[in-house]
Amino acid sequence: MPDHPTVSTRTLTLGTQRIAVRESAGRGPAILLVHGNSSSLRVWLPTLEGPLGSKYRIVAIDLPGHGQSSDAGEAERATTYSIPGYADVIRQVVAQLSLQQAVVVGWSLGGHAALEASAHLPQAAGFMVFGTPPLPFPLPADLGGAFLKLGLGFEKDWTEAQAREYVADFLVPGAQAPAFLLEDAVRTDGHARALLGASIGTVGYRDEPGIAATLARPLAILHGAQEQIVGLPYLQALAPSMPTLWRGQVQVLDNAGHALQWEQRAAFEQLLDAFVQDCQR
Repeated sequence: MPDHPTVSTRTLTLGTQRIAVRESAGRGPAILLVHGNSSSLRVWLPTLEGPLGSKYRIVAIDLPGHGQSSDAGEAERATTYSIPGYADVIRQVVAQLSLQQAVVVGWSLGGHAALEASAHLPQAAGFMVFGTPPLPFPLPADLGGAFLKLGLGFEKDWTEAQAREYVADFLVPGAQAPAFLLEDAVRTDGHARALLGASIGTVGYRDEPGIAATLARPLAILHGAQEQIVGLPYLQALAPSMPTLWRGQVQVLDNAGHALQWEQRAAFEQLLDAFVQDCQR
C-alpha cells in the first residue's frame, strides 16, 4: 500500500509478530482503529485520509494473519488467533505508540478484542464498538439472538464463492462489495478463522457483558440498521446494564450493514467525532 500524502506506514515488531500500521497526519486526540475477522486496516483508510484524519491522530493496524501483518507461526497460532491474543496485540501497540489515552474503536472481531483489552488500558479515553455483540463466557447454548448468522467466519478453507458470500454479509443486502474486501478476506490466514472458533471460551476469555457493565470509561455502541450478522434487540436488551453507554442507547445508522464505517462513512465519522469530543470532557 503506497502512502497517501497524509498517511504514514510503519511496521511494529511484537515478539515474533510483524504488525502493519497506518497513521494519519492529525495531531489531535488519538484514535486506535481495529478491524474485523478476515478484513484489514484498508476498511479504515478513507477515514484516515479524510478530514477526521487531519483533525485527529488516527492509527489503524492489521491484526496478525490479516492484511500486511505477518501470519502467526505454528507454535503460536492457538494463542495468537484468539480474542485474548488479539487483545494482547492491542495492548502492545498502545504501549509502543504511546496511545494510552486513545479512543479505541473495534469493528466486529476488533470490538471483542477491544473489550477484552480494556482492563489493560485504564487510561483509554473511551471505547467504541460495532458489529460486536458483547458475549457471555462461558458461552451458553443459546446466544439469545446475538447473531443473526455466523456464516463462514470460522472456516479455515474457502472457495472463492464462499469468500464472496462472507464479504456480502458485511454490507446491506444486495450491495456490491468493493474489491479490496474480497482481497482481504482471501488473503487472511485460514488458521486465524479456524483457531478463533476453536479457541472461544478456552484461553482466558472475559465475560463481555460483565466488562460493559463495569467499564469506567465511556462506551459507544453503533449498529447498522440493515445489519445481516448481529441482532439489534440483543444489544438493546443489554443497554440498561451498561452505565457508561454513550448517549444511553445503541446508535443506529440507517442504510448501513455490518461494515457501517464503509457504507455510511459520513454518519460514522460524525458519531466518532462527537464521541471523541465527549471523551475529552
